[in-house]
Amino acid sequence: MIPIPVVVCVLGGWCAVYLVDTLLRSSHSVRSSYESWLSSSGLSLSPFHIRWHTSVFNRAFARCALLNPRALYMWFSAGMVFGIVAMFGSVVLLGRTLLQTLNQMMTETPEGSHEQVLQVVVPGVNLPVSQLAYFFVAILVSGVIHEFGHGVAALREQVRLNGFGMFMFVIYPGAFVDLFTTHLNLISPVQQLRIFCAGVWHNFILCVVAVCFLFLLPLLLFPFYYTGVGALVTDVVEGSPSSGPRGLFVGDLVTWVEDCAVRGVEDWHSCLHQLTRQPQSGYCVDVTSLHFNHAADRAYKRLDGTVECCSNNSLTDLCFTYSNDLESRQYACLPARKTIQASWTCHTNTDCQRGSAPSLCVIPSLENQTRLIRVQHPPKEDMLFVGYPSHLQFSVSLTNFVPRLAFLHLDLPVMLETLCKYLVSLSGALAVVNAVPCFALDGQWMLTAFLEASLGKLIPEKNSRELLGFFILLGGSALLAANIALGLWMVTAR
Repeated sequence: MIPIPVVVCVLGGWCAVYLVDTLLRSSHSVRSSYESWLSSSGLSLSPFHIRWHTSVFNRAFARCALLNPRALYMWFSAGMVFGIVAMFGSVVLLGRTLLQTLNQMMTETPEGSHEQVLQVVVPGVNLPVSQLAYFFVAILVSGVIHEFGHGVAALREQVRLNGFGMFMFVIYPGAFVDLFTTHLNLISPVQQLRIFCAGVWHNFILCVVAVCFLFLLPLLLFPFYYTGVGALVTDVVEGSPSSGPRGLFVGDLVTWVEDCAVRGVEDWHSCLHQLTRQPQSGYCVDVTSLHFNHAADRAYKRLDGTVECCSNNSLTDLCFTYSNDLESRQYACLPARKTIQASWTCHTNTDCQRGSAPSLCVIPSLENQTRLIRVQHPPKEDMLFVGYPSHLQFSVSLTNFVPRLAFLHLDLPVMLETLCKYLVSLSGALAVVNAVPCFALDGQWMLTAFLEASLGKLIPEKNSRELLGFFILLGGSALLAANIALGLWMVTAR
């Protein structure tokens, strides 16, 4: 369900805006000046909607439309081809997404949801509140770039631009361009296609630019940050097993997870994923210490069949199991940190035949799926984690970028990375959704112009072409509505 505080804040904020607007309009003393100010500012208010319109940027749009006519013609012609392909591809993508959603509803399991290309995003539910700023900035930038494409393409095709505007609907920001409809109706269908496809084309280009920036970020930040030496901790969830006096702290550089080298965040996730799939590794321990700590009389089985031999519930001791190849499996309660720091990892006793002293491979006796994981972050003592690897993975936030100077902020590269990722996902989603042949979206006008350009001779009757377009738009609208409705239900109700 959507968090109640989020709903209260949104409704309360809009109620306050609407109340102030109503009071000012009902006041005889300020009504005239208030409405005059709204008109001169290009502002208009309605329930859950604020709109701003201006012609200040018209000259800037005109300059862009006159930069290089030949290059702009090639640019928007490429955008037209992309828009037509995206229009058909979006239908296929929405159909596949709908089938995946229906399959998840039937199986009653969340598995496979990460495979979906398109997902409904609800702030406070499947979007962390801490990342709302990235979300809204990415939406706003994507919307402005989208409308910039429409505006420049329209001016290049000799369609007058009345103005540019921005709006806020409930919590979602957006932008728009106001084109002169009479001019738009006089140009050819191919020219219209260049204008209507320019928005999704510019969103696609924004995705490409953001992806390139992500790949080039280590090079761009090289004078200030270096990479490839480990994963730098930027945040640790308070109260998690990763925190504490001997846990991880902000600024620690993780270099190893057990015997798996960590050179970056990708290695961190890969190492923990490997530990989840592999059996628990053991540690080589001197035989004499095992006999001294023999704990067969205190061993008992847990409900899952594993054995516990440290009956005092010590926070420092751990039950280990071993075999000396002559006797059955034995158990010893050993101090975990001392045992691990003075040994190397193993899987069998043969892995421990390195030193002169006889050693055996002891393996932590833990409950099913839990692991003992040693995390190295020099120069501090190794962190010993007992639990599920996924809990360790998601309780720590890391970055690949290590500052060269002390005054450089740890979060700057993370902020740039996060914003670029939101730009890629949201600008791409805006391109896909706007390309859908659906009422009130760019896809409606793209489809109409495409049918006029491609079927003008094949189906001479305009009414027949319009009827065909109506049924296609009806199907596309139903497909999009079904994806949104089921996606919202999956996110909020389940």
